[in-house]
Amino acid sequence: MASSYHQEMQEVFRNNNKSREFPAHSAKVHSVAWSCDGKRLASGSFDKTASVFVLEKDRLVKENNYRGHGDSVDQLCWHPTNPDLFVTASGDKTIRIWDVRTTKCMATVSTKGENINICWSPDGQTIAVGNKDDVVTFIDAKTHRPRAEEQFKFEVNEISWNNDNDMFFLTNGNGCINILSYPDLKLIQSINAHPSNCICIKFDPTGKYFATGSADALVSLWDVEELVCVRCFSRLDWPVRTLSFSHDGKMLASASEDHFIDVAEVETGEKLWEIQCESPTFTVAWHPKRPLLAYACDDKEGKYDSNREILLNADVVISLGWRCGGGSLEEEHTVIVCSSRHSLRLGSGPLLIFLRCDRLAQHACPPCPLQSL
Repeated sequence: MASSYHQEMQEVFRNNNKSREFPAHSAKVHSVAWSCDGKRLASGSFDKTASVFVLEKDRLVKENNYRGHGDSVDQLCWHPTNPDLFVTASGDKTIRIWDVRTTKCMATVSTKGENINICWSPDGQTIAVGNKDDVVTFIDAKTHRPRAEEQFKFEVNEISWNNDNDMFFLTNGNGCINILSYPDLKLIQSINAHPSNCICIKFDPTGKYFATGSADALVSLWDVEELVCVRCFSRLDWPVRTLSFSHDGKMLASASEDHFIDVAEVETGEKLWEIQCESPTFTVAWHPKRPLLAYACDDKEGKYDSNREILLNADVVISLGWRCGGGSLEEEHTVIVCSSRHSLRLGSGPLLIFLRCDRLAQHACPPCPLQSL
């Protein structure tokens, strides 16, 4: 018999499904993330800019556009506790730190390669950035100077600190999880987690588990203290691209090229829900305080289907993420969906915000079927 939690969350997914659109960038969107207070959404784009939107009840209002990078903004993240600061990583071999109270760049830090991954330490003191040459650079968030730099002899995929800020985790192309002590960056352990490329890693907000996703289509759940695999989730058929724990640590969303997102109950491994998608999913993220899921898809068909009220032909989205904190939402169960074609969608339900590029000089966006809502 399903638990009350199981039944409650199924009801949430069934009953919420409205959406709206908002203009965004002039080219495909690579990354989106929420500020720690949940009031702002930042997006990074192939058009070399970042944009910040303010969440006002049931809509997003564009606040500022941030220019300065010489190449695409491939990933961004917010400060873990300061809702005014965010950092962008670009293929122009720099990262830039921004303050939303101004459109000017606070600091530009040069790196040795084209940057593809970035994360901010839980204590807010350090920014880690990884590049295409498998170099991870640790940058002091106050002085903006590099603290350390590590060149790895293997393919480095996703990087992350643990919740306690005393270990640094890397997933790699050999199927391993490399665990380094922090801040001295000494190898503590290398875990043979998967038989093929280990792609992504996420930590449970309660500190009990972390999860990894692999090219073998498996999601593995690990005990943080014992560093042993607790269980595996095997409902996907393609390499696992993205993972996210819910705010209470009770749900784990995972996605791949499969045209659905698997939502599992962490403690049992059972399927809680399956979100159908029109295309492969690139990134998923649960809101840190509410049972709200964000995700981004890619669709190559090039069509807009107003009957289904979702956007198709989204360009590739590299990543997105909710940061700590809530938002000013009228609905307790609003769900955000981020894609990368022409606009932003916001609503309450599992298919809701789409972040699209808007080439208004070339063509107009299709009318939103929900303007009357």
